[in-house]
Amino acid sequence: MSSDGKQTAVSRPGQGSGDVERFLRKAAATPAVAASKRARLVFALDATMSRQPTWDLAQSLQGKMFEAAGSLGGLDVQLVYFRGMAECRASRFIENGAGLATLMGKISVRGGQTQIGRVLDHVRDETRRAPIGALIYVGDAMEERVDALCGVAGELGLLGVKAFMFHEGADPAAASAFREIARLTGGAYAAFDQSAPQRLASLLAAAAAYAAGGAQALEALAQAPKGDAARLLLTQMRQGRAP
Repeated sequence: MSSDGKQTAVSRPGQGSGDVERFLRKAAATPAVAASKRARLVFALDATMSRQPTWDLAQSLQGKMFEAAGSLGGLDVQLVYFRGMAECRASRFIENGAGLATLMGKISVRGGQTQIGRVLDHVRDETRRAPIGALIYVGDAMEERVDALCGVAGELGLLGVKAFMFHEGADPAAASAFREIARLTGGAYAAFDQSAPQRLASLLAAAAAYAAGGAQALEALAQAPKGDAARLLLTQMRQGRAP
């Protein structure tokens, strides 16, 4: 959506390709985006029909995502979502996520297939215009060519964008793809269940802290008494894998 409330369509992705191991080596050598007073985060959600419960959950928890980031200078946050057969849209970047819940409340879910490739392509293109600290993605399914997704994920890794892939449920195709996207970008993967909303809240907060303050901020959060989510993400990022 633009500043006047209009939605902006996300273009269709190209076909990603490349040597996975080469991407991994270069991504590992690429420093994380430096923290700044106006770091940028893309918060992407699957808004197909099966996502209604998690969409509502994410809406109720998104405020907590910025609490940890607020003391680090805050974030400019962009909401990206897809639904239906070909609709994928992005909001403008919103300072500290203010009004993001209201914005999400205006969007209804619709049946359709996943469009993760369009999300990844959009993040790549945005990063080429100005650095993005991290991508947070929340979804439960994957219905696309994994090789194409991994090609673009590798490009994100080269640009220094870490993808935090948060997976609801136990779909094996989604789990495999999300893990690989996280691995190729040097990010992290975690599964969650609607019945334990605090886990998703903690994961969102930890990823937002990284986007705002880099690895140092995530390390500080991991040392807190309730820093389990931050420790999980940090461990994966250090090991360069998403188990």
